[in-house]
Amino acid sequence: MKNFDYLYQPYPSQRQTVIARNGMVATSQPLAAQAGLDMLKKGGNAIDAAVATAAALTVVEPTSNGIGGDAFALVWVKGELFGLNASGPSPSSISVEAVKEKGYEQMPMHGMVPITVPGAPSAWAELSRKFGKLPFSEVLEPAIRYAKEGYPITPVLGKNWHEAFVSYKECLISEEFKPWFDIFAPNGRAPEIGEMWSSPCHASTLQSIAKTNGESFYRGEIAEKMSKYIEQYGGFLTKEDLAIYHPQWVKPISVHYRGYDVWEIPPNGQGLVALMALNIAKGFDFYEKESVDTYHKHIESMKLAFTDGKAFIAEENCMPLTVETLLSEEFASTRRKKINQVAIMPEPYCPPKGGTVYIATADHEGNMVSFIQSNYKGFGSGIVIPGTGIALQNRGYDFSLEPTHPNCLAPHKKTYHTIIPGFITKNGEAIGPFGVMGEYMQPQGQFQVITNMIDFHLNPQAALDAPRWQWIEGKKIMVEMNFPKHIAEALVRKGHDIQINVDNAKFGRGQIIWRDTKTGVLFGGTESRTDGSIAAW
Repeated sequence: MKNFDYLYQPYPSQRQTVIARNGMVATSQPLAAQAGLDMLKKGGNAIDAAVATAAALTVVEPTSNGIGGDAFALVWVKGELFGLNASGPSPSSISVEAVKEKGYEQMPMHGMVPITVPGAPSAWAELSRKFGKLPFSEVLEPAIRYAKEGYPITPVLGKNWHEAFVSYKECLISEEFKPWFDIFAPNGRAPEIGEMWSSPCHASTLQSIAKTNGESFYRGEIAEKMSKYIEQYGGFLTKEDLAIYHPQWVKPISVHYRGYDVWEIPPNGQGLVALMALNIAKGFDFYEKESVDTYHKHIESMKLAFTDGKAFIAEENCMPLTVETLLSEEFASTRRKKINQVAIMPEPYCPPKGGTVYIATADHEGNMVSFIQSNYKGFGSGIVIPGTGIALQNRGYDFSLEPTHPNCLAPHKKTYHTIIPGFITKNGEAIGPFGVMGEYMQPQGQFQVITNMIDFHLNPQAALDAPRWQWIEGKKIMVEMNFPKHIAEALVRKGHDIQINVDNAKFGRGQIIWRDTKTGVLFGGTESRTDGSIAAW
C-alpha cells in the first residue's frame, strides 16, 4: 500500500478521499454513480456496475457521451487484466477522394461525413456477457428509468448544455440537424440547471438494446433507422457497416514506473502517449512536487511523447513504428536526452477541445473496471436519428486526408482515438482504475495524477485536486488559475510560454480508485472540476 497521508489535503477541495470496503463507483455524475452502486447492492459485480453507470451516463450527461459513441475498458477479474476496444471503424464506402468530392479539404467536425460505427452499446453487451453476474436487461434499467421519468439538470451539465446549444444554433442550420434540437432543445433552448429533462425515445432505444443484448442496434430495427437517415442525407455509414461490427478483446500495454505497472489499451488509442511520457520521466529523480525543475521536466517529457504520439499512433497495423519500439528503454533514453534546462520546440501540434465520461468501479470480490466512453466533440456530429434519441459521434473528424499520414482516412479503418482508460498494478496485484476525461488532455491528466500519487504520495482526491497544466503546442503551456504563481514565473524564465486559463473544465475531469492490497479497502477520488460523485458502501 502507498503511504498516503489520508488526513492531509494540500489543495483546496470540497471533497475528501472516500474510503469503503464493499464496493465503489466513481464517475462524473451522481445519479449515474448511484445506478452502478445499486447493481453492487443487488449482488452484481464491478462489471455490472460499470455497464449500468455507462448506460445511465448517456442519459444524465448527454453533453459528453451517448449511445452513438465509442468505448474502451480495462477489466481486472480473478488476477488478470483484460482490454476491450469498442471503437468503431470508418464506413466501408468512405475514402479521401469521396470526402473531397463533397467539397472538404479536411474532415468536417459536424454532419454525416465524420460518423463512424458506434461501439458503446457493443461494449456494454460484451462486458455483461463475458463477466457480468446480473441480467443485461436489469443492468440497463436505471438508464431506462431516468430517460423515461426524467432527472434534474446538474450545474456543470447545465453549463455545457447551454454552451453546446448556443454553438449549434449558429452552425447546425441545415435540415439534417433538426432532430438534435427536437431532442436536446425541445423548448427552443437548453434545459436549465435544476430543470427536469426526459427523453422517452431514448428510453425506448435503451429498452430495445437491453432486450436484444445489443443486437437490434447493429443488426435490427435500430440499425435500419440509422442507416436510412444517414443515406437520406448522403452519409457513408450503412447497415452493412453496422452488421459486421464486433468489439475486440485486446492485450493491454504497460510501462514499469517506480515499482508500479501502469496499463493502457494499445493503439488506436492515445494511452501510448501517457506511457511514453512516464517512460521518459522515470529517468529523472523528482524530490519535490512544487519545484520548477519537476514541472519543467514533466512538461518536456509530455511534449516529446505527444509529438511522437501524433506522428505515429494510428490503427496498429498502419503505424510506422511498433508499440514495442515506442515503449522501449532505448527509445525513451534517446528522447530524454533532448531535455535540457530550457523549453524545447517540438514539432508543431495544436490539440482541440472536447468531452468524454469516465467510470471506475470496484467490488468486494476484487474485480475492478476502468471504463471510458465518448461522442467525441460534446454531443458529437450533431446528427440525431429521429425517434431514437441516438446522437451519433464524430470520431472520424480525427482522420487525416493527407495520403502519407499513418492516420489517413481509409475504408473500414479506426482512427487515432483520444479516450483512454488506465489501470495500475503492483507485483501482479490490482491497485486500481484511473482516468482523466478531456480528449487531448487525457494522457496529460493521467501523467499528472500518476506522478502525484506515486512520486509525491498524494491521496487520490488530492492527486485530482492538484493544479494542472496542459501542453498546447510548441512552447505554449496553459495552466489553471490556482497554479503556483512563482512556479509559473520560473517556467517563463526557462522559455515556456505560460498562459492562465480561468476555465478549469479545460483541464480534464478524472476519477481514481486505489485499493489497499493487504486489506482490500478502497480509496476513491472524484473530480472537483465537474459534477463528480463517488457512490460506496
